[in-house]
Amino acid sequence: MRLLPSLCRQVMKYVLVTGGVISGVGKGIIASSIGTILKSHGVRVTSIKIDPYINIDAGTFSPYEHGEVFVLDDGGEVDLDLGNYERFLDVTLHRDNNITTGKIYQQVIDKERKGDYLGKTVQVVPHITNAIQDWVTKVAETPVEGNERADVCIIELGGTVGDIEGMPFIEAFRQFQFRVKKENICCVHVSLIPQPKTTGEQKSKPTQSSVRELRGLGLSPDVIVCRSVTPLAENVKDKISLFCHVDPEQVYCVHDVTSIYRVPLLLQGQGADDFLIKRLQLQTSQVSRSKHLIARWRELADRHDRLLKEVSIVLVGKYTELSDSYASVIKALQHASLAANHRLDLKCIEAADLEESTRQENPQKYHEAWKELVAANGLIVPGGFGVRGSEGKIRACHWARTKKIPFLGVCLGLQCAVIEFSRNVLKWEDANSTEMNPDTSHPVVIEMPEHNTGQMGGTMRLGKRKTLFKTEKSIMRKLYRNQDSVEERHRHRYEVNPEMVAVLEEKGMRFVGRSEDGERMEIMEMEDHPFYVGVQFHPEYISRPLQPSPPYLGLLLASCKKLSSFASQGFRPSPRMSFCEDSDGGTDGDSLLDEKDDAAP
Repeated sequence: MRLLPSLCRQVMKYVLVTGGVISGVGKGIIASSIGTILKSHGVRVTSIKIDPYINIDAGTFSPYEHGEVFVLDDGGEVDLDLGNYERFLDVTLHRDNNITTGKIYQQVIDKERKGDYLGKTVQVVPHITNAIQDWVTKVAETPVEGNERADVCIIELGGTVGDIEGMPFIEAFRQFQFRVKKENICCVHVSLIPQPKTTGEQKSKPTQSSVRELRGLGLSPDVIVCRSVTPLAENVKDKISLFCHVDPEQVYCVHDVTSIYRVPLLLQGQGADDFLIKRLQLQTSQVSRSKHLIARWRELADRHDRLLKEVSIVLVGKYTELSDSYASVIKALQHASLAANHRLDLKCIEAADLEESTRQENPQKYHEAWKELVAANGLIVPGGFGVRGSEGKIRACHWARTKKIPFLGVCLGLQCAVIEFSRNVLKWEDANSTEMNPDTSHPVVIEMPEHNTGQMGGTMRLGKRKTLFKTEKSIMRKLYRNQDSVEERHRHRYEVNPEMVAVLEEKGMRFVGRSEDGERMEIMEMEDHPFYVGVQFHPEYISRPLQPSPPYLGLLLASCKKLSSFASQGFRPSPRMSFCEDSDGGTDGDSLLDEKDDAAP
């Protein structure tokens, strides 16, 4: 491959990822993995997620409806798949990287109201389809690394081929392939290969039907990625090749694996990177930052599989019936557990099951929940909204504080910790958040002044904000490498009441990190406790597999009883196990703890 001159940028290339048979087949992970293997060749990558629903953004979704709401630096509330892209590709995306039908129609209607269409009849074709194409082109050209734009834009079209909601987008990309020329766009179709237990035979017919429908709509896949339980049989691959008009070398299998870290390795092992580079006529460069990327992913995946010791973490939440409701929290815990050399044993408890009302109505469920809680090595109480389950979260905070169990409270978790402390240490029995009890005489958590109650969407304190450390005697400051300030992403409407802070601090609850104006409590630590920390922001949003979030790393280290040994290293991990390199090829210090005995040989 010849070196790409810095002043000679190639034409923007596109990879369109579509899905067939069922939704939730893993398009996001596969799209992210494609980006990862391209990055390993020095190709700059950005991504776009298209959601065909009419909502403007994901901010008003119930966690049970669509999983967690992922928040970006600019405050965009977007689909959780953008979290996959940021974690895999280590890029910072923006709200425009998430396209919805609602956004497109809103833009077109606004233009119609301004008279931009000069009295013409506004229709799906060409106005909606043109708006989609223009949006994609604009976002693809937005710089992603410094002032450099990407070489390849990976576009994931949500849902499945044939959904009525997705038809305008399919038509837009049918036209788009002629706008950008076919040599500059590659279509990757991800499809499920069912394997009924009764026969154990892999069935290709649903994939054939899905591809036939996609081709009937004007898009012909260049690559077919088959999701299956077991590796794809050669005769099934040949059948898909024959009936779907692709070479066998263009049919890839992504079967169930031990961790998502193995998906880029699977695709690369089948030659997906070489095919994409050839198909898109990419000029690649082996730069120092990227040449060892796949090797680091392989080491990470191998390490995940080798770990023997386990650490038990209990998550006390409100939406535990759907694991995607806490997707970023779970990923951040996994990243931190790998850094601590322990396999994560995560148990999710419904907060309401810890409450007295459950003990009376369903004693078995109550005792099972408490049995899980008391056996945990560490405890996390994540964010959430509303009254339901809040008392259970407060009880969990009390257990962690009084029994010296490592604890991390995030957003509502911090607020519950403050409420619990106020009730049991300050003896303010009715202390509460005004979200839970507007009439409390001790409002230790209050609504932010700028919260707009007139509408639901986009009314919170959102996006990246700076937190200043107020003291050097802080475990969190040390975990953040003794920085004077940190920037993390927020998503909340309520905050700790600044008028109550002085009384709380007198009794041992220290607010070591505050907003730039000093009015908002961002980081709380408890004196005389192994690790009892609350943060108002959501550190899980910027956790990376190779760079775990400091608050989550602190929780896992304390739960593994390694925090003191980590402190003895000056809160700097051993460079021997470093996965992350800077542009000079040296280690940046974000590495795993050097403890060989925690991994199998």
